[in-house]
Parts: sequence; structure tokens; C-alpha cells
Amino acid sequence: MTQPEYAGFSARQTSVLLLSILIVALCGIAYQLIISTVSSYLLGNSVYQFSLTIGFFMFAMGVGSYLSKMLSEDLLANFIAIEIAISLVGGVCSLLLLLAFPFARALYETTMFSLIFIIGALVGMEIPILTGILTHKQGIRDSIANVMSLDYIGALIGAVAFPLFLLPHLGLIRSSFAIGLISIFTALINIWFFRRQLKSVRLMTFLSLAVLILLVAFTLFGSQLSSFAEKHLYFDQIIYQKQTQYQRIVVTESASHQDTRLFIDGHIQFSSRDEYRYHESLVHPVMSAPGSRARVLVLGGGDGLAIRELLKYDDVQQIDLVDIDPEMTRISRTLPMLAEMNEHSLDDPRVTIHNEDAFSFINQAGVLYDRVIIDMPDPHNEAINKLYSREFYTMIRKRMATEALVVTQSSSPFFTRRTFWSIHHTLDSIFHDTTGYQVSIPSFGLWGFNMGSAGGAIPDSLRFQVPTRFMTEEVMQAARVFGKDIQPLDVPVNSIMEPRLYQLYLQDLQS
Repeated sequence: MTQPEYAGFSARQTSVLLLSILIVALCGIAYQLIISTVSSYLLGNSVYQFSLTIGFFMFAMGVGSYLSKMLSEDLLANFIAIEIAISLVGGVCSLLLLLAFPFARALYETTMFSLIFIIGALVGMEIPILTGILTHKQGIRDSIANVMSLDYIGALIGAVAFPLFLLPHLGLIRSSFAIGLISIFTALINIWFFRRQLKSVRLMTFLSLAVLILLVAFTLFGSQLSSFAEKHLYFDQIIYQKQTQYQRIVVTESASHQDTRLFIDGHIQFSSRDEYRYHESLVHPVMSAPGSRARVLVLGGGDGLAIRELLKYDDVQQIDLVDIDPEMTRISRTLPMLAEMNEHSLDDPRVTIHNEDAFSFINQAGVLYDRVIIDMPDPHNEAINKLYSREFYTMIRKRMATEALVVTQSSSPFFTRRTFWSIHHTLDSIFHDTTGYQVSIPSFGLWGFNMGSAGGAIPDSLRFQVPTRFMTEEVMQAARVFGKDIQPLDVPVNSIMEPRLYQLYLQDLQS
């Protein structure tokens, strides 16, 4: 097409181009979020993954913008061809990443950077192309203003739609298919409205329809493709998987049905073969200390296994379970193997489930608890970091009775030694008396816990008066002794304003 023809576009054709700008921005930000989320899910360290993806994507857009001036002068044909390419590459990006991960980290990172660069460069080419077309219709000043404003609006829509709609309802793989479909429909709409101005209408239509059919097929079989890609991440058969608004939940079972495992965002939460060791160690020491046990608060622990241990105490009258994800507590009640493991504990009339953020729940006025059990995942991201902070423990203490006790899982004092002792020091900065202890759990290795008292001293010895499979008085005595290689470290207290724990956790994993 020649430049005078651009000036002759109708108002409807101009509107289509302006709408295309908004969609280009929407899809661009969505692809960034999809790749960042997949990488966070598989590699951890979400701040690093999101920062790296967004930064490299912006660099690639700059490269694409520069390369756009080397394309032919048929700007409209260039735009449609690029949109077709983005639809294909972006549409399958999450599937390619999941398939690459099991083989080698180097292959995954090569695939990730290649996808970021290709998609970013293609998106970067589109904006100057569309601006160049509209300049002949609207003038430089108006075209730049319109392009930039619609670009920002589209980015906002994409950024909001991803966490609120795409991720919780479609999951990562089908989200990328859906965004790819939006891109290819944009290409088809442009082909239709500019069919008289394009020289290769049939070829572009054929390519667009081919990509459309492929993405529709992928979307229809998204669950099967997701299962195919994800089964390579786990040794056992996946019997349940779902991406919720908050996390990715996967339940696996061994071929012999002797081991059921729960994974959240790729991190193992328990194995049915030895989970009793963890949950007995978490619950019974804090419950065996003298004092009232009438009211108990459990933060996290949506699997119901800690609740199972609490229900062994006849004097427990009220248990409040706070888990942010309603899907986690739902499957713990309805998924047969989980409900059998927790002995249907979540259906007990003494248990009240609160599906809300633990930080918000504990910051409200309410009853004072005699025992508080914190069963949260390791601080492998910034959101969880705050649940191990000085501020969080301060709020918990305000919701505790005078002689109440609190216990928190504290990661491994061997593999994540800095993390364990930071949690210990943070708890110790708030509570009257604290003690740390560690036990061996085959699925995790050496695992640690920290207990704190709001008033009196924690007894030197504890007597267990309920049936257990692992925990004894002798085991607990030994658990409070730390070997030379896991002795206390001089590490900082963790706070929301200075989130040291997350960085210490990363250092532990890298050392």
C-alpha cells in the first residue's frame, strides 16, 4: 500500500486500527504475566522471575521497534503478519515452558528467554507500525496521543484480567491459548476490514485460519494438554489439579496407592507415608503444655491434618481454621483420599473454617485463643514472608490469652539454617519465652519448629497424653538439642518493612 491510501481509510477502518492497539497492549502484558507466573511456579523466586521477564520483554520491545524500520513499506500487511506470528508463539508459550522444564534448567531458561525475546520483539514492531499508519490519517501529534493512551488502557485491562479471570478460571496453559485466540481474531478482523487494500488476502486468511483452528483445538483439549505437560513434573500419577485464584494445587498418588502427596505451586506439602511425623510434631508439643486448650486457632493447614491431631483432645471446644483458599478446604473434605487421611476432621462441629487471608483475620478484634498453630508454607515468596514477620507475631499475641502458646513450622534448620533461626529470633522478639526443636521427616529431611509463650515459661519437659505414632517425651527432649552444624546463627529479625527472611531463604537454597 502507498501512503496516500492510508490517508483514505474510512472512520470504521481507523477505529479497527485503534482497537487493535488496545488489544496488542492487552495481549503483550498478558504474555509477560503468563511467562512470569510459569517461571515462578517452576523455579520459585517470584520477584526475580517477574522482574527478569518484564525487563527483558521491554528490552525486546525496544529491539523490535528498531527493527520495524527495516520492514517493507506495506505497513498494514506487516502488522497483520506480525499479529499472526504473535498468536502462534504466544498462544503456545506456557505449554512449551512446561514441556521444556523436566529435561534441564538450561533448556528451560533458553526456551523462556527465546519466547520472551520473540514475543517482545514482535509486540515492539507493532506499535511503530500502527503509529506510522495512523499518522497519515490523524497527524503525528494525534496519532501518538491515541496510540499511547490506548496502549496504556490495554495494558491495564490485561494486567487486571490475568489474576481476576484468566488464571483462576482457565489456568496457565489455557490462558495463553485464550490470549492467542484474541490475537488471531484481531488479525482476522483486520484482514476483513482491509481486504481490498491487501495484496495477499488469501494467504493471510489461510494462515490466520490455520492458527485459529490450532488454538481452538488446544483450548478444547486444554485439560488434557495441561495434564500431559504437568505429569512430567511429578513422579506419581496426578489425581487432582487446579489453578485457583491463589495457588496451583496438585494431588498425586503412587501406582501402589501407598503414597498420596499434596503440592502447592510445585512445592510438596506432605506425603501420606510420613505426614503424621510432621503434624504430631507441630501440634502435640504446644498442646501438651499446661493451661487451657479450649480455644485453638490454626493458620494455614487447610488439608485438615493438624485439625485431626487437635481433635484428640477432649477439652478442645473451639477450633478456628483460617485458610485463604476455599478450594483447598473443599477438596480436604470431599477428595476421598484426603478426607480419609484427615479422618473427616473438617466436618467436626467444633471446627469453623474461615476462607480469608490470615494476616487480615488476625488483625481483627475477636476471641482470645489458648493455642495458636501456624501451618504455613515456607517463605518462598513475598506474600508468605509477611506471615513470618514481627508485625504478624505482634498481632497474634494480641489475640492470645495470658498463658497461651503459639507454634510455627519453621523450615529446615539444616537445609535452610538462616531461615530457621531468623524465624526463631523474630518469634523471640515478641514472646515471653521461646524454644526451637527439630525432627526427622523422611520426605523433607530434618525439619524445624519454633514455639513461643505469651506469659509463663515453656516447660523443660512435656507429657503427651493422647495417642501418637511418632512423638514421645524422649523424642521431644532430643528434638530440643541442636547439633554443631545447626547451632543458632546471628541472623536478623524479619519485618514487613525490612523483609529479610525471604532473602535469607533464597540464600539458603543457593548455598
